[in-house]
Amino acid sequence: MRSALCTWGSVVLALALAAPVALSAQDDPHAACAAVGWVPREVLQRPVALRTGIGRTHETVTTSSAEAQAFHDQGLAYLHSYVWIEAGRAFNQALRLDTKLALSWVGLSRVYSGLEDQAAARVAWTKAQELADGASEKERRKIAARGVQLDAIDDLPNVEKHAAYERALDEALAADMDDVELWLLRGNAEERNAAGRGQRGGAASVAFYRQALAVSPDHFAAHHYLVHSYESIGRIEEALAHGEVYARLADQVPHARHMWAHDLRRVGRVEDAIAEFERAHELETAYYEAEGLPEELDWHRPHNLDLLATCHQHQGRMKKTEAVMRERGRIRPVLSGTEFNGKAWPGFLLGTGRYAEALAAARELAQGRWASTRAVGHALAGHALLALGRLADAEAELAEADARLAEVPAGGMTVGYVGRSAVEPYVFGLRGEILLRRGERAQAGELLKDVQRRIRAVPGPDAWTEALFRLEEIARAARRAGDWELAAYTAEQMRDHDPAYAGTHYALGLVAEHAGEGEQARAAFDEAVRLWSKADPDLPDLRQARQRRDGFARTE
Repeated sequence: MRSALCTWGSVVLALALAAPVALSAQDDPHAACAAVGWVPREVLQRPVALRTGIGRTHETVTTSSAEAQAFHDQGLAYLHSYVWIEAGRAFNQALRLDTKLALSWVGLSRVYSGLEDQAAARVAWTKAQELADGASEKERRKIAARGVQLDAIDDLPNVEKHAAYERALDEALAADMDDVELWLLRGNAEERNAAGRGQRGGAASVAFYRQALAVSPDHFAAHHYLVHSYESIGRIEEALAHGEVYARLADQVPHARHMWAHDLRRVGRVEDAIAEFERAHELETAYYEAEGLPEELDWHRPHNLDLLATCHQHQGRMKKTEAVMRERGRIRPVLSGTEFNGKAWPGFLLGTGRYAEALAAARELAQGRWASTRAVGHALAGHALLALGRLADAEAELAEADARLAEVPAGGMTVGYVGRSAVEPYVFGLRGEILLRRGERAQAGELLKDVQRRIRAVPGPDAWTEALFRLEEIARAARRAGDWELAAYTAEQMRDHDPAYAGTHYALGLVAEHAGEGEQARAAFDEAVRLWSKADPDLPDLRQARQRRDGFARTE
């Protein structure tokens, strides 16, 4: 019988992979398992060459092999950029060169956590612990700290275990204040639970990453984690600055180019963001071709395509948006967050008035693997039905969405996990639009204003862009229902969220036009036309904005 450690990821072995390479013997108690997380174990064990352009870091390990040390450092570099497959290959290569390299087993343990396989992570750490007698005192402290972290990850709500992990790192730092890897881990530990790996840091994390830079000036990983931390606290200019450095120091890592693009969007440099997302896409494509790997194994691929597509949508290039979204849709999701973010496709179809197609896409989403996806699929199907004039059917979809929402665990959202608070705004949004259609404006307005606050509060780059387009849809629904107070409120929310979006000014112009404020309306439509300068010429809202602006000019 195969080990229970083997997870559902083994199904991807059916994908067309390159022929397995011959591996030297290695005492791997997990070897009988076909996969770690969603990645075939054979892939993680393939030999690899030393690479450049991935960022540089160094952690002294007990070994007589300079090559083993180099591969260990390469594994760490990839680990800091969430390139799980290449990190795993590098650590395994180090272990082939020196079978007693305990910290490379710790590195593998962290890779396996990144692949959402905690059982495999525990086994790898056990191997490190077995080799601890041959390691230095400094290495033993790191091995022990990883064990404390694994205990805390096994019981994430337990704040005492999380605090114990922080203390273990503090004690290791007290003995080795110049160890940059410890400072980086300590910054990760400031996240809301012990599983933090740099994506959800805040102000407290910033202090540790700054100290990492003091110890190792221009350390690429500190810049990477500072991008995430500054994004979390809304300091976008700082995030942008660190993103540019990260992209320079690790210019062959797709995620580094991608992270800079995150914040180029936020400061209105959308065309520059598109160039970086496309560069990340090119690097990924070349990597899959060179290594003979299917793109389904890379969590980053669909995420990058999501943001590239919505950047084109932001610029009004709907044909290009559709092409990128269709490419993204061909990738089988391996994580709940990836599947959930497939909601952008039916949302796009709704926004472009293709309601029957949106209904079909939403119903496909409602058959998803995870309850979060099924809930949002039913909610979007309800919006499509409302647009098609089928109120009773939309109410039935709302009932289904509510039922699936009850199955979603509590919490927010990460790449690999979607909690209830990330799903609720979509279900509540459908309820609000149904109330609007029924003419219950006061109740609808109260609910939809709360939905707007919720969607704007969801963290993460996908959520920021998604919020903009959801606000736009609420504004459209309010105008269709004749609720101009709600339409005006929502247009102001759009202005606060993204004043560089042409659709924001178009929505503001329509509100001003309805209120009889001609000069304000003309100025808003003019700004919308300017910002849509690179849009598809036949974009309906662009045509309307130009006609309305010109109409005001003729009456003067």
